[in-house]
Order: sequence, then structure tokens, then C-alpha cells
Amino acid sequence: MSTALARDAAAAQRAALLADALAGLSAAPKTLPCKWLYDSEGARLFEAITRLPEYYPTRTEMRILAESGAAMARAIGPGAAVVEFGPGDGVKGVQLLRALDRPAAYLPVDIAPEWLEAAAARVAAAFPGLPVRPVVADFTEAFALAGRAEGSATHLGFFPGSTIGNFTPGEAVAFLARARRSLGTGAKLLLGADLVKGRAVLEAAYDDAAGITAAFNLNLLARLNREAGADFALDGFRHRAVWNAARERVEMHLVSQRAQSVRLGGRVFRFAAGETIHTENSHKYRPERLRELAAAGGWREEAMWTDAEGLFSVWLLAA
Repeated sequence: MSTALARDAAAAQRAALLADALAGLSAAPKTLPCKWLYDSEGARLFEAITRLPEYYPTRTEMRILAESGAAMARAIGPGAAVVEFGPGDGVKGVQLLRALDRPAAYLPVDIAPEWLEAAAARVAAAFPGLPVRPVVADFTEAFALAGRAEGSATHLGFFPGSTIGNFTPGEAVAFLARARRSLGTGAKLLLGADLVKGRAVLEAAYDDAAGITAAFNLNLLARLNREAGADFALDGFRHRAVWNAARERVEMHLVSQRAQSVRLGGRVFRFAAGETIHTENSHKYRPERLRELAAAGGWREEAMWTDAEGLFSVWLLAA
């Protein structure tokens, strides 16, 4: 990507960040979209989270991909073009591509060009002959692949990490429907989904003893200070993660430690002591619930794989 295009993309991101923050902090209760957790520092902290003993999803999903990769490849068939939504560092994409039979191309999709380039470089280094074509797009909105995977037998969407759990049920259905349209007729989707389990395991995974998840959450306020001109006092907020049993989701919040005011975008936002900013949901699923959401988004189950402990699941869906 050229320097001018990179500058334009960064400016557009800052404008979108400010608009989302103004809207979220004006709401009651206050919210901030979780997609803004992932700037360069947020991504670094999240990678550290994935290595923590309490955080089981990443290592469990990687184990499922390793142990069941051959079965997945048989079910998917040869010649698939892998379209990965939010590729992160590309490690899971590499794991999947190693298992597949003669993949036709790899198309990582993300709103952040710098992360796309890193994931694309990792995959290109691992598979020198594979066409790697990054797609700069917000995958939470409709986007077109525009012939980037010509010659493939099918488009295989890949959405690992239970990122779908960050959406409300309605948003999840909308995402699945948009993904179906973007991937096209005959597409398949390999979807990672975290499963419902005990409160203690879930809350520890999102509030680790080392405080890495707390730093990850608080970095969102630091990002608003850096990129949007806010004046959050970082010591005025603390991280809280709680299991909401009624909605079967872990919620992350930033809790105001005192009555305080914050300036952002020419406006003043007041916080009462104990008031929170809701920054992320991570829905956990029962298999029957995920089947309902998939069907509502235009997909049907072809296969499902899980680990021996039943912590996590990977689903193969067909359009």
C-alpha cells in the first residue's frame, strides 16, 4: 500500500473512531465498540493474552485445527480459496492452509491495512506459490471480493477465535447473512465458537491474574487519548469482567473509580463513581443456539468438531 493510501486509511480510521466514541459515550449505558481495542498496542497485548494459562480459547482452537484438520479438508474439498475475516497475525490461517487440499488462494479481510500486510506476509512466506490477496474492508459491513479468487472451486470463509461472540445475536445473524452474500453461491464457512461453561473458568479467562486483559481494556482509553484527543485519566478507571448468565456472555467493562469528567471531540462526558463503559461482549454458545443463528443467516451445518473437554467448537457451515 502506498504511503498516501496508508495516510488516508489512517485518517479515515481516526474519524471513525471519534464518531463511534462520541456515539457510544452519549448512550445510556455508555459503550465503546470492541473493534477499537485492536490498535498496535492492543494487538500486542491480545497476543500476550492468548498465551496466558487462564485463556483457553486460542490454544484449544489451534488444537482442534491440528487434530481434525484432515477431516476438515475432506469435508471442504480441494481447491478452496480461503477468505479469512480478521486474520490477526495469520497463524490460524497458516494452520488451516496446511491442512487443506490444494488451496487456490488466501484472502485476508480486515479494516486495518497494517495488520493485513503482516498476516499476508506470514502466509506468503509459508506458502510461496499461493496467491495472497489482502482485502481492505470492514467485514462487519457488506464488501465485494470482486473476482480476487478466480479459479477456485469454492470460497471458504474462515472466522476463527469465536469473534462472532462479540456480536449480539441480531448482529451475528446479520454478519452471517452478509458473509453468505460476500462469499457467494456454493460457499462454505469454517467458524470458531466458544461454548458455555462454568463461571469461574470464563471470568478467569477475561480477568487474568497477571493483569494483561486489564491493560488490554484500558488501552482503549489510551488510544482515544492518542488518536482522538481525549483526556481520559487512566488511573480513574479499572477493568471488570463478569459472566452474564441470563445472556450467556462475558461482559468487559471499564469502571469509573470516582466522579469525573472527560473531554472528547469538543464535548464533555461526565462519569459517576462506579459508572461503567461497556467495551466488549463475548457470547458463549450451546450447539442448538449456534445452529439457530446459522440457519437464520442462511447457513446449514455440515460438521462440527470440538476438544475432548468440550471447551470450544469449530463448525463447517454450507450456504
